[in-house]
Amino acid sequence: MVEVSSWRLVGDWFDVCRCRVPCGCTFAQAPDEGECNGILAWHVREGNYGDVSLDGMNVVGVGSFQGNIWAGEAVNSAMGFFMDERADERQREALQTIFSGQAGGWPAGLAELFDEVRGIEFAPIQFEIADDLAHWRVEVDGRVRGSAEALTGPTTPEGARVQVHNAPGAEVGPGQVATWGTAIEDEVEAFGFKWSWPGRSSKHFPFDWSGPDES
Repeated sequence: MVEVSSWRLVGDWFDVCRCRVPCGCTFAQAPDEGECNGILAWHVREGNYGDVSLDGMNVVGVGSFQGNIWAGEAVNSAMGFFMDERADERQREALQTIFSGQAGGWPAGLAELFDEVRGIEFAPIQFEIADDLAHWRVEVDGRVRGSAEALTGPTTPEGARVQVHNAPGAEVGPGQVATWGTAIEDEVEAFGFKWSWPGRSSKHFPFDWSGPDES
């Protein structure tokens, strides 16, 4: 058993995926055409694992599954992770402990949804997000590129964001607000995955996680 320190991560998360806008997974429905391919990107604004600071760290996941993952019906579920190469040895250990689910909290439940982890690599990660959530972007050393612009349309007030409260399938856990976007880039060639899904769905959530769970 891993001895788990008290921890907390607060930051920004977004995805870009093959679903058309809006992604059904956020509404606890099956993905379009029954299959999800997606990039998931986390930026830690403030974080710690015990006395180890995780401020500014980035993590990117690429994954795929078939079926409704929230209904326990998903098959062929697999994911690979890129973690921030700037992390020192203690930070790397902390990030792996949290995102593998070993440290409890929301990531533990997320880890249970996937049958296979295809690998964890440390790499340079570029993460950008507009303060007004007009756009967001991530890139991993040419192997992963995801970017999106905030969803808008002819009846959206200028500068307003299209948002969902109380999403029944919020990927970061309950209590956060989704801001919807349209993917500009969704390009992956990593961990045995290869796809290109520009023009599909994207959304941003803030996240606030902590652990371990109280027994």
